[in-house]
Amino acid sequence: MTKIWLKILCFAVVVPGTVAGWVPYWFLSTHRELYQAELGPLRWLGLPVFLAGAALAGWCAWDFVYHGQGTPAPIDPPQHLVVQGPYQYVRNPMYWGMFLVILGESVFFESGTLLVYALLLLTGFHLFTVLYEEPALRRSFGEAYIEYCERVPRWRPDILRRRR
Repeated sequence: MTKIWLKILCFAVVVPGTVAGWVPYWFLSTHRELYQAELGPLRWLGLPVFLAGAALAGWCAWDFVYHGQGTPAPIDPPQHLVVQGPYQYVRNPMYWGMFLVILGESVFFESGTLLVYALLLLTGFHLFTVLYEEPALRRSFGEAYIEYCERVPRWRPDILRRRR
């Protein structure tokens, strides 16, 4: 189990650290003047959005290790289909978490450039999901994944699911 935690730590540093850390830093330090917004005290609303996204992404990473016995990285995928936690409401909560992190950063740093980046990233997540991830999961988990897709929406969280 320790080996899996080391892998997830490396994944978290490399992938989300690059997508939500290094790239936004680069945009802010080189392109900040392109789309600047003046939000005043409202900029602080970005902080809870950022924290919610980070918590959601962290929860998803935990579920991949604990329930899936693997990582979110395609080179070390989970051994079991992860359908617990946020995955019972939406099929791609980790991508939502990353989007919220960058959305929170865009508000906090008053950066329209980061907002555009967040929207482009969401588009990239969708294309990656449809073109690579879903076919790979169908091959790996077969009927269990197909049934999961029928129950749980891809992008729109079904938060009322438990009440039905």
